Amino acid sequence: MSAIIEGAVAMDAAGPDFDPIEWYTEQPWSDGLPIVPPTPEKVAAAVAALGGEPDFAEAVVPPRRGTLTREVLAINLVMAGGKAEYAPVVRAAMLALCSKPFNLNGVQATTHMAAPLLVVNGPIRERIGMNAGHNVFGPGNRANATIGRAIRLILLTVGGGTPGDLDKSTLGHPGKYTYCIAENEELSPWAPYHVEQGLAPEDSSVFVIAAEPPHSVVNHVADDAQGVLDSIVSAMSTIAHNNAVAGGSCAVVISPEHAATIAGSGFTRNDVKNYLWYNAGNTWSAVSFGDRYAGGGKVYNKALPAWYKRDPGARIPIVPNANDIHLFVAGGAAGRFSAFIPGWGRMTSPVLRKIDGSTLPEAENCVDGTCLL
Repeated sequence: MSAIIEGAVAMDAAGPDFDPIEWYTEQPWSDGLPIVPPTPEKVAAAVAALGGEPDFAEAVVPPRRGTLTREVLAINLVMAGGKAEYAPVVRAAMLALCSKPFNLNGVQATTHMAAPLLVVNGPIRERIGMNAGHNVFGPGNRANATIGRAIRLILLTVGGGTPGDLDKSTLGHPGKYTYCIAENEELSPWAPYHVEQGLAPEDSSVFVIAAEPPHSVVNHVADDAQGVLDSIVSAMSTIAHNNAVAGGSCAVVISPEHAATIAGSGFTRNDVKNYLWYNAGNTWSAVSFGDRYAGGGKVYNKALPAWYKRDPGARIPIVPNANDIHLFVAGGAAGRFSAFIPGWGRMTSPVLRKIDGSTLPEAENCVDGTCLL
């Protein structure tokens, strides 16, 4: 962290040959992309958006357990290319990620490819110009791209999640550059996610989940809920993603066209989650490979969740219950594509947090797959 601040200070006294972009990009905690030089003016504006007090400690970031002050958060936001007005979203996301239920220490250090996915709800989406529509997971929107990137830079610079060092991910995935979207509340036939979780429509919120990349679900044929949802069930019902062998939580992002078809059959958001939970799954024989490894499965089977019924024909749902499926509507108005997003497993809990600038106690009571802070 001190290197970041020293670099920012050094720019004022640097000679004509000093290239701040190259200097920052060459640091071991860089994400590999060019860095926006954190000038004092830009950093001060971001600190002001957080309420001032640059030395105020917002969080301790695992696994290195570096202290995230408002100044350090602001510097990382500027380096990511973000505007000062994005700072409260980044802060809320980091407070959610650093809460005990999320287990950021494990997410940062795992060999799995999981990366924190951030979903933003509420009026702040429009206020800062976030994208909830076409190409929602892709490039083209400054707010989405730089908020997600600022989080990643903090995980690197403050949390020490350097690949090959504390970050042991075998493969990683592109979401480890930036993984941030907004829910398309305007085209959703259901109440926004944060409202269904008990917050008010005028609240703005962040939701974080440790997740694999989106798995595309295409269905241009069905004109009813069951047809569309059966395609999502198919994507969920494999033994190759982490939820199949580690339980936990997952996310499903439904496009506006698919959502309209599903709602047209009278399905509520809870109906959708219940349908997916009831129909998506595998057998014990499939997830245990027929008990054929390690002397009848005595070793391998112990790694599978204890609640899995150890009977060859027993149905093993993808997640423990329907509320462990976190459902959002996002994407462009045209296109009958949705996505299944597997989580990391039972080692982490998703967290939903209001964006209000308050310092709240750490949640210990996680109910139905979500921790509300």
